[in-house]
Amino acid sequence: MTFAKFSEAVAGAGNVPPAGVSGARAALWHDARGDWEAAHNAAQADKGKAGAWVHAYLHRKEGDEGNAGYWYALAGRRMPAKSVTLGAEWEEIARALSGEA
Repeated sequence: MTFAKFSEAVAGAGNVPPAGVSGARAALWHDARGDWEAAHNAAQADKGKAGAWVHAYLHRKEGDEGNAGYWYALAGRRMPAKSVTLGAEWEEIARALSGEA
């Protein structure tokens, strides 16, 4: 699913993430819809590096930089600079998981 289609799904009227998306993408979908808890559960259930990346982002969003740092390390990523907004990071992750990074 392209980033554009994923963004449309986020903005859509449905109550569940699009069928067939990974746990990491489902987590991003829930996060964009304002449900941090569902996003966290979906990210935690995704045992891959993508899940760890979204998990890290969610803890950064929560303000728990220590926990975020742990998950960024598991994802093989560095924590973004403080100047990188959460919105910009969300889009970077969503584009990467769409194969558009």
